[in-house]
Amino acid sequence: MDRMIVLGTGQAVCLHYHNTCFALETGGDYFLVDGGGGSDILRCFTTAGIPWQRLHHAFLSHEHTDHLLGMVWVVRYVAELINWGRYEGDFTVYTHDVAAEKLLTICRMLLKPAQAVLLERRIHVELVEAGDTRTILGDRYTFFDIQSRKAKQFGFRAGSPDGTSLVFLGDEPFSEACAPYMAPCDWLLTEAYCLYAERERYNPYELCHATVREACQCAERFGARHLVLWHTEDESTFGSRKARYTAEARQFYRGDVRVPDDFEVLQLRGS
Repeated sequence: MDRMIVLGTGQAVCLHYHNTCFALETGGDYFLVDGGGGSDILRCFTTAGIPWQRLHHAFLSHEHTDHLLGMVWVVRYVAELINWGRYEGDFTVYTHDVAAEKLLTICRMLLKPAQAVLLERRIHVELVEAGDTRTILGDRYTFFDIQSRKAKQFGFRAGSPDGTSLVFLGDEPFSEACAPYMAPCDWLLTEAYCLYAERERYNPYELCHATVREACQCAERFGARHLVLWHTEDESTFGSRKARYTAEARQFYRGDVRVPDDFEVLQLRGS
């Protein structure tokens, strides 16, 4: 893992941010994590300068629309590139059984026959179970169930040969079941739905989300060196989110906090 290209940072009903998704780059190749909520993922790739021909792996954490629907468009566009003779090799989406069924059902229903016929031939949906490990672009990914109360959702722990470690906790608060995958951790990626001071306005706990405060307490507990906060609201903090979230984070977390904007690039290796 050399860099993380942040494609979106918003929660499901944001108006100013793309839904939270990102790509991990290793040696010029990319691993996409979630697809956001729709066709805007195509624009995101163009804006971020990610070449589709260097994307052969993706991960879908769960079935919610702000994560799954963009992956449908990714599958569709890769299929088009294959049919145009502009894509070499295969494309694989790693996910669990529940999300796989939803993704494949939608693709089979909506894709053109010339696109749908590529499912399983060149475009693969590979099932992973909790605890399974895969080597992707030379890095080791171990997938785990985050114990969501809303829909089955997986996160992962990734490790590079140089020792860099990264944990993706999905878009819900930390569950004790995830503890074995947490420490030590160089990079922790977690949702922070809103500021703690605005919890009564946004009701994060009822929605199975955390505030900046809880996310930072988790990072502090497990000694994460870098913390990335996203999957946020954009109603009250748009234009000031980075400053306000960072200020609250520093009250509860002593490490390096990042509150990225859409299309921000984070250097992972050697940080």
